[in-house]
Amino acid sequence: MTYRPLILSCFPGVDLLGRAFEEEWPEACIVRGPDLIFGGDIRSFHVPAGRFDGIIGGPPCQAFSRLRYFVENNGLKVAENLIPEFERIVSTAEPEWFLMENVPEAPAPHVPGYHTTSRLMRDVWCGGKTNRMRRFTFGSCEPLLFHIESLALHCSDPEPTVTASGGAPPGWKPTARHLAMRKGKVAAGFKTASYLSKALRDQGLPTDFLDNAPFTVAGKIRAIGNGVPMALGRAVAQAVKRALQVQRTLARPAQLVQEAVA
Repeated sequence: MTYRPLILSCFPGVDLLGRAFEEEWPEACIVRGPDLIFGGDIRSFHVPAGRFDGIIGGPPCQAFSRLRYFVENNGLKVAENLIPEFERIVSTAEPEWFLMENVPEAPAPHVPGYHTTSRLMRDVWCGGKTNRMRRFTFGSCEPLLFHIESLALHCSDPEPTVTASGGAPPGWKPTARHLAMRKGKVAAGFKTASYLSKALRDQGLPTDFLDNAPFTVAGKIRAIGNGVPMALGRAVAQAVKRALQVQRTLARPAQLVQEAVA
């Protein structure tokens, strides 16, 4: 029988991770939870136990990002650590498995009753265009092998990580205004339509991905910059699917014996 999991995607944003799971696992049904981008709040979100087979998501990474000091030095507020909220949702929902992504410096989630495995993976290692690195933590009720496959050969000169704050287009030269902003330690950003097109391509998305979204160019760049690159997301989805398939294959003989006895 085909496994058709019901998966909850927490902190989805425009949900590039959920999109990758949908592409690699068409039998699955992805349900999106609340997100600030749509006025939602995970802290007031509650789920029933035993409804979801899996939970995926990436809590805000600012609290652990290497750039958080830059944000703080400019008098800006760093997003709070919401990993405990992810842990709460998993603990309450009691899924068969979960997957959390975040920056390498972020702590792995801890949920009693789950065996966890963390892997660091770079987008370019699995066929992507950028050097973005993320930590993926897979948790399951039974210990399972979680292995993210990488390419034997990959690009040695990847594109820079797509960031939510925007980036400089190729060949760009700083103006006096931008130099002054740098001296003042203000994040200039390059939230232009041309950078948006490049960012979409670098994230593995079609350039018309957000054409109908009611966001400004800056909002679109922020949304996709906070997402998992598609190549990286697909590789992780494959790893989760493979781990669960192995588990079911090994459990099948025991199930057949039980059915025969019954």
